[in-house]
Amino acid sequence: MPLPLFRLPAPAQREWLVDRLARPAPPSALGLSDGFRLPGRSGPPKAAAVLVPLVNRPEGLQVLLTQRSADLPDHPGQISFPGGRVEADDLSHAAAALREAREEVGLPSDRVVVLGQLPEYETVTGYRVTPVVGWVEPPFAVTRDPIEVADVFEVPLAFLLDPVNQQRHFRMLGEVRRDFFAIPYRDRYIWGATAAMLLILDRTLRDDA
Repeated sequence: MPLPLFRLPAPAQREWLVDRLARPAPPSALGLSDGFRLPGRSGPPKAAAVLVPLVNRPEGLQVLLTQRSADLPDHPGQISFPGGRVEADDLSHAAAALREAREEVGLPSDRVVVLGQLPEYETVTGYRVTPVVGWVEPPFAVTRDPIEVADVFEVPLAFLLDPVNQQRHFRMLGEVRRDFFAIPYRDRYIWGATAAMLLILDRTLRDDA
């Protein structure tokens, strides 16, 4: 069933999102991390934050995503949200997410209104990620960091939040089977942590919708 969000005009959409994100997370949005850690990544998780940028376009809300550089040590070449480790001088997870978005794609913080946060997600690389949902008001220019970001693109939020498009895939790592979420979109393959956080968003917004 389509979310009520997509039947509302833009100002009401923002208010609806703020209300939904302020509620306690439903059980269905919790525990989506699979507990798998890559070899050599044991130990306490490191704090990280990502921005889930909802861009207010005339054709409907879009989600801004990046494709990570193939040369990065963590998640090379994968599709992700702008984000990274929480630094000592970041005042909050939201501040960290906004800083990372400025650094990675040049997104000005004054074009973003933070709507709320989603439940944490723990990655296979040992990061405990807080997704920060932001409303992005165009116009803004994308200036990607060529070291970290290979590409920047947008996907309709309605597509990502349609359960028909949310899939469960697996890969074999030697003799270990690893199951993960995936949301293929055209020639893009959104999977792993990013897909899981989109499902967390979907289940949070869909609760009692």
